[in-house]
Amino acid sequence: MSGDSALRIVHVYPTVLGLYGDRGNALVLASRAQRRGIAAELVTVEPGERVPSAGDLYLLGGGEDLAQTTAVDLLRADGTLQAVVERDAIVFAVCAGMQILGHTFAAASGIVAGLGLIDIDTRAGDTRAVGELLVMPTALALPVLTGYENHNGRTTIGPSAQPLGNVECGIGNGDGSGHEGVVQGRVIGTYLHGPALARNAALADLLLAWAVGAPLAPLDDRTAVALREERLRAARGAHHTPSRSRRNNIVSRVLHRKDV
Repeated sequence: MSGDSALRIVHVYPTVLGLYGDRGNALVLASRAQRRGIAAELVTVEPGERVPSAGDLYLLGGGEDLAQTTAVDLLRADGTLQAVVERDAIVFAVCAGMQILGHTFAAASGIVAGLGLIDIDTRAGDTRAVGELLVMPTALALPVLTGYENHNGRTTIGPSAQPLGNVECGIGNGDGSGHEGVVQGRVIGTYLHGPALARNAALADLLLAWAVGAPLAPLDDRTAVALREERLRAARGAHHTPSRSRRNNIVSRVLHRKDV
C-alpha cells in the first residue's frame, strides 16, 4: 500500500465462496481500517471477472463442492492469485478457500488439483467436523482464536508451511496432529467461520498492519471483546459437556452439504 492510495481489499467470488458469514471478513477489515482514518476500498470480484493484481489484501471464503471446483478452475485460468502470492501479497482464506490454495483437495468427483500456492493437501474425512472451534495460535502472536467449523476435510501440512495453531476445542485440520489452519509467508488459511475476523479483532488488525506496513492505533473494541468472551465461554462450556460429541455426531449425519 502506497502512502497516497487507499487500502485495497479484494473479496474473491463471494457469491460462490461465501458460506457461514465469510462475507463479513471483508466488511470487518474495511470498517476497522476506516475507523482509524485509513482509506479503504472494498473490491468484489465475481466469477467471470478478472481478479485485480493491485490488491493489498485478498479474501476467499467457504463453499460447497461444485462452487469450490468451479472457483479453482476459474482462478487457475485467471492466474492473478498465483502472481500476487509470488509478490508476497496478503491472502486470508477460509475453509474451501484455504483448500483451493493447496496442492489437492477432496470433492464429490474425487481428488482435485488446487492452485499449489501453499503446502497443504486435503482429503475427505469419515465424519464431519461441526461445532465451535478454539485455536491457540503458534505461528502468530495472537490471543486464542474463536470460530465455527463445518467441513469434511482432513488437511495435512507440508514442510514449507506451518500450522496456524493448536486446537483447544473442535477438530481443526483433523489429520491427527491437533493442528488448525496454515500459515505460509503472508498467506493464512483456517477452518474458522463466524466470520473469523468479526470474532477475532486481533487477527483482523494483524492483517491490516501487514497491509499498511505500520502498527495500528487501538480502537474501542468493547462490542468485539464482549462477543469474544461470550463465544469462548460457550465453546469451553460445550467442550466440557459429555453429550457434546454425541450431539455433533447427530448433526454430522443430517448435514448433506459439503464445505470441504
